[in-house]
Amino acid sequence: MTDSIEVLITLPFSEELIAQLIAVSPRLQITTHIASKPEDIPDEIWKEVEVLYTNRVLPEPDKVPRLTWIQFHWAGVDHALEAPLLHRPDLVATHLSGASATQMAEHAILMILALGHQLPEAVNYQKRAEWPKGRWEIFSPQELRGSTVGIVGYGSIGRETARLLIGFGATVLATKRDAMHPEDRGYIPEGIGDPGGELVHRLYPPQALHSMLKICDFVIITVPLTQHTRGLIGPEELAVLKPSAFLIDISRGGVIDHNALITCLREHKIAGAALDVYPVEPLPADSPLWKLPNVLLTPHIGGFSRHYDARAVNLFAENLRRYLAGMPLYNRIQLEWGY
Repeated sequence: MTDSIEVLITLPFSEELIAQLIAVSPRLQITTHIASKPEDIPDEIWKEVEVLYTNRVLPEPDKVPRLTWIQFHWAGVDHALEAPLLHRPDLVATHLSGASATQMAEHAILMILALGHQLPEAVNYQKRAEWPKGRWEIFSPQELRGSTVGIVGYGSIGRETARLLIGFGATVLATKRDAMHPEDRGYIPEGIGDPGGELVHRLYPPQALHSMLKICDFVIITVPLTQHTRGLIGPEELAVLKPSAFLIDISRGGVIDHNALITCLREHKIAGAALDVYPVEPLPADSPLWKLPNVLLTPHIGGFSRHYDARAVNLFAENLRRYLAGMPLYNRIQLEWGY
């Protein structure tokens, strides 16, 4: 590693955030070149880059002979896994898990409360300017206190969601790829999440997913999209849910089989669903989901935050410190896992 480290950022960070990165070390030579495709960046810049921070601007491997590390701007990297550059054996790539954990956990809690307290039905009565008869029967809620909430995928988002749920008095269950190791080895902003895996009442391996689903009042999907999770929630999984259960999806489109879900919702085999992600985005105007009364739809906004860039730079700065010190980087992408 040379004394000077050329860092290329392809996104428009503010001057304050760039200054925060510069302050990490005088060895860092940071260049910002806003780009949407590799061709937007001159070859003479590419050939000097050692560290690349980007969302999806990935050059061909021969363009970046000195590149050793890519830090992605998002937690989800399924869009980039087939890029030839990521398969270069001398390259490390990391994702941004942890930067969106708090806002996505809040979104999950919002959806749980909205569904459990029949908010969509209340809004429908509001639009009709109607004070409903039989309010007790219509609006008797599924309260979080005393409910069982299952989290499918116990990563940074799931852990922060669990932390919030505990305050409501819910019983929290979760699945984890390696359930024998409950601790979180990724990036954890101070004061959030469940670093030791101590908040979850029971941790299930993926093979025991059905055992968890059948006892849940609410189920939250937070897994990444991989070859192992595509279609993870299909007809068989939906069939084991309670008729009174609610499903919340803040993961990636493709994890839930939407054809099976639509059938399940139409036939009232579960109480309802809140969806933030879809197999096709934007959600087509002719999708039956738009008109189902027991569904809440949001346009893939669960991770939105005015503070996202600042949180992203905090993580990147910490990884830069680790890179300079020769330490393992947080959130290293494992191609064999698909995230």
